[in-house]
Amino acid sequence: MPEPDQLPRTLNGYYQLARERMTPEHQAYFLAGAGDEKTLSANEAVFHNAILTPRVLRPLGGGSTEVKLLGQTLAAPCLIAPFAYHRLLHPAGEVATAQGAEAQTVKMVLSAQSSMDMNDVRAAGPGSDWFQLHWMGSRETTLALAKMAMAAGFAVLVLTVDAPVQGVRDREIEAGFQLPQDVSAVNLQQFAGPRFAPLEGTESMVFDRIAHALPTWEDVAWLVEAVQVPLLLKGILHPQDAAMAVAAGAAGVIVSNHGGRVLDRAPAPLHQLPKVVEEVGPDYPVLMDGGIRRGVDILVALALGAKAVLIGRPVVSGLAVAGELGVSHVLRLLRDELEIAMLLSGCRNIDAITRDMVHLKL
Repeated sequence: MPEPDQLPRTLNGYYQLARERMTPEHQAYFLAGAGDEKTLSANEAVFHNAILTPRVLRPLGGGSTEVKLLGQTLAAPCLIAPFAYHRLLHPAGEVATAQGAEAQTVKMVLSAQSSMDMNDVRAAGPGSDWFQLHWMGSRETTLALAKMAMAAGFAVLVLTVDAPVQGVRDREIEAGFQLPQDVSAVNLQQFAGPRFAPLEGTESMVFDRIAHALPTWEDVAWLVEAVQVPLLLKGILHPQDAAMAVAAGAAGVIVSNHGGRVLDRAPAPLHQLPKVVEEVGPDYPVLMDGGIRRGVDILVALALGAKAVLIGRPVVSGLAVAGELGVSHVLRLLRDELEIAMLLSGCRNIDAITRDMVHLKL
């Protein structure tokens, strides 16, 4: 573990050092994308092409990055995105990530595929009370997992809908590398994944087996009523799907293409964000996940209508380099960069960040 004075001084330093320290297999799992990675590249390229027009000579003293979201107060408009198997990056896994997040008063969205017990993670980071669900192949099993998370103290649930079935999601691991024997999705051990009967004749595994285990809008509406806590849908890209999420009772949506890891050629979340916000209105909680690498990226996303953003690969890099200290430092660097970008743009608080400040050059 590096000493504090040995840590990278910049976010780019973390990204470079993390790649140097990861095995090729871990790089492929945590940092790569699907197919030829054009979708992953597009996630970042849209931010690179954003033109930010600052305002000047505004009073900026006493400014703040604080926001209110779903009845909670966030010190900054960002959360740690859910990603699986943190123990592949650090022995303390999600516990280390939660400790780093807690040090910066940032919430982590704990993945259903956490490699640490959810109760231990909650104890390490009491402020991290968001939990990500995968659809478990049936209403009963999905609700059982949700109830287990709520019993552990999770107050907000996030249903990932662009990689919708847990058993199918696990194939990412199988295709790339084998998990070590001491790393697993420990919170899912009691739940059986969907079982598919052998194919007959010309049947399709996708449409005649897997498709029948996928959730529908009716399932989402049922789950919203069943859990009685805020439920957000992660993986929304089409504005009409966002409208359907509102109709189903979802407490919010997260515009995301799963970090470019699922459907190749899917649009970049930042490109879709303004369309989604226009469809559901400025007051509905729309978050964004994908492509955030710098603090100024957060400002751009907020200007285009996001209430908050989710941070993935920067946290992966911090955890890989220096455990909980690296996570904390990466989050601090992002917030420092956001504050500087706000200052230079004439924004005293988050409400001062407006749509007319950003132009997307596509």
